[in-house]
Amino acid sequence: MKPRTANPTDEKGLRALAEAHGQGHVFRFWGELNAAERSALLEQLSRIDFDLIGRLVAESAGPPPGVQAGSLAPAPIVRVPRTDEERRDEARARERGAELLRAGKVAAFVVAGGQGTRLGFDGPKGAFVIGPLTGRTLFRHHAEKVLATSRRHGRTVPWYVMTSESNHEATLRHFRESGLYGLREGDVRFFQQEMIPAVDARGRFFLESKGKVFTSPNGHGGSLKALHDSGALREMRERGIELIFYFQVDNPLVVMCDPVFLGHHSLAGADMSCKVVRKTGPGEKVGVIGLQDGKLTVIEYSDLPETEARATLPDGSLKYWAGSIAIHVLSVSFVEELNRGGFNLPYHRAEKSVPYTDESGALQKPSAKNGIKFETFVFDALGLARRAVTLEVRREEEFSPVKNARGEDSPDKARQDMTQLYLSWLEACGARVERGPDGSFPGHVELSPLGALDAADLRGRVMPGMLVSPGFVL
Repeated sequence: MKPRTANPTDEKGLRALAEAHGQGHVFRFWGELNAAERSALLEQLSRIDFDLIGRLVAESAGPPPGVQAGSLAPAPIVRVPRTDEERRDEARARERGAELLRAGKVAAFVVAGGQGTRLGFDGPKGAFVIGPLTGRTLFRHHAEKVLATSRRHGRTVPWYVMTSESNHEATLRHFRESGLYGLREGDVRFFQQEMIPAVDARGRFFLESKGKVFTSPNGHGGSLKALHDSGALREMRERGIELIFYFQVDNPLVVMCDPVFLGHHSLAGADMSCKVVRKTGPGEKVGVIGLQDGKLTVIEYSDLPETEARATLPDGSLKYWAGSIAIHVLSVSFVEELNRGGFNLPYHRAEKSVPYTDESGALQKPSAKNGIKFETFVFDALGLARRAVTLEVRREEEFSPVKNARGEDSPDKARQDMTQLYLSWLEACGARVERGPDGSFPGHVELSPLGALDAADLRGRVMPGMLVSPGFVL
């Protein structure tokens, strides 16, 4: 939660502050509120940075900056190894990353503020069941990866979980009821993302109810601000943490605290690094890593000019093929710099449909876009990094997000991808997979991260020739 900017018991002072910034209407229904509602409104107002919102409103008056084709160029990328030299580089990176993990220099950080609404699930997205056979949730799946990574390297990997106002209490309850999935209480830290007001065309706050200003999360870039505001960065320093492994809760294929990724980042002396996969085609709705005016950034698919989205190289492949998968490594010192003297990432304007309480006190739910939300993007930090690494990985091994109820990026697709990955590990260890005539596998298998983080963990546990049928669980 954002630190207070004013005294929450000073009604007169907060009224004056709101009036001075053209937001006096938030007290419109004061006379109808009970004592608890009044206290809650004052508490909320005490945490709003009125000066920031005023500045953002002023800056949003002009047209949003566009992306000009001439300002773009492909970014340098560490490719999936193809040569002996590249394989040696990868081995060096893996060993360096393992050294960092053995030294206790790495923390895991998951962005988990979303709800499962688009999945038809009432609760935090991390509590959504992803295991096709065991019923394990996304939270459990990631927790077991964190625990297995700690055990493999003999040092605890602390886990930082960023929630939101909408799911914080439900997330805490979920973890308490699960016994933290075997993790020690002092090794899991929960904190909330900051919420900021949306505004109408005149720059005025919306009222969500008679006693509450409508707010929304400040974007995934706000995760870096929340690390600072919550005291998590200070705790990391006290624990000797140097690198933060950042990922999003909806990707069950994430390679937790990937030593290769950590090693490339460390060997390059990078401030921030990112992973990419090859886009499936020019129309895939993922941001691409590129250079804009010489600075590394992720260019949103909606901002990439059509000519550039379809541009190809001499071999016919896409010019901008490197799709971002929202996995990063950040140095603790770099995140500290981003928060020194105030948060240094830019805010972006997003026009949205915002429900609001009108002057009569009735709730309105417009279908058209009537408001402006302000968001920050974590990848904007790439342009502020002195050095950065972009690492290509295989999609089938590391990226299958759960975003939609059906089709692409759906739970069914993720479960299929998990099964195919596990089957590839089992076959690499000599197992015999029961496939159909067309090579398909009519069902699912599931491996616990506590038993196998990769194929190497299965050696000695899987006998050559062992038959694997649908329903196999290990």
